[in-house]
Amino acid sequence: MDDELRVVQMGSYKLRFENDDDIGEWFEEKARVELRETPELREESLNKLKDMIAGRDDMTMEFLSDEYLLGFLRVCKFYPESAFDRLYRSLVFKKKYPKYYDNLNPLDERNVFVNNIFTVLPSRDQHGRRLFLIEAGQRWNPKHVSLREIVRGVFMIVEAALLEPRTQICGGSIIIDVDGLPMSHVLQFSPAFAKFLLDWVQTVVPARIKSVHIVNQPYIFNMVYNIFKPFIAEKLRNRIFFHGADRESLISHIDAKFLPSQYGGDMELETVYGENLYNVLCLYADRFQEVNGRKLVEVKKKGKK
Repeated sequence: MDDELRVVQMGSYKLRFENDDDIGEWFEEKARVELRETPELREESLNKLKDMIAGRDDMTMEFLSDEYLLGFLRVCKFYPESAFDRLYRSLVFKKKYPKYYDNLNPLDERNVFVNNIFTVLPSRDQHGRRLFLIEAGQRWNPKHVSLREIVRGVFMIVEAALLEPRTQICGGSIIIDVDGLPMSHVLQFSPAFAKFLLDWVQTVVPARIKSVHIVNQPYIFNMVYNIFKPFIAEKLRNRIFFHGADRESLISHIDAKFLPSQYGGDMELETVYGENLYNVLCLYADRFQEVNGRKLVEVKKKGKK
């Protein structure tokens, strides 16, 4: 896909989804220091992972490109056994939750994007991380956008971002704005849903979630958090920060130059470009054919003689 087609116009800013093979020295060094990545280890680990996949009757290499497998190796710091376990869990998880996974196609999910619940901010932060904003408070009307649509929208954005080697290396940070959260939103969540979502974040998706920032939370948000809290492992718990309306607190983690002014940053950026993001995601049709094709292979059981 041409570079200009991967650009989301956001007022005077542009978000560009990358697929550059040459990631630059800064990212290469970060991969070496944080992930143990070297060209030699990368090749060795990729070959070992492929051998492990080939040794399974219920798996196939179809739709498992090298770039996709590298995402699992990077999140597991190039330990092939751990990467295989995460990959296998992802396929089991996908089979277990068809409601959220089956037939992912941006063309069918326009509604969640035009309601401007999601914004991928145009610049990486000072750590090279992607910044993903979810406005799940007053901007989200469950009568117009279902929780299922939100989850499927998140999955599609993550799939596009995971094409980026720099995102595989540096990971991402999530900002969740729950300003004006009403009781009707709280009732959307159950312990079963909380477990599903946190299993995906913590044990399935091949992405480094480096921090989660909750902003503008009203007192009622405690009810939501208490639903999710039993399923949050210590590693993720230590990466969740509650800022309320304290913008200085938020920019102590994310430099102001990478944030919109409404979050204490320097960018004059309205978060109203969901349809532009949707239009770019629709260009990834071949990617989502691959996503939908990744699944466990049915193994026929031998009948007794």
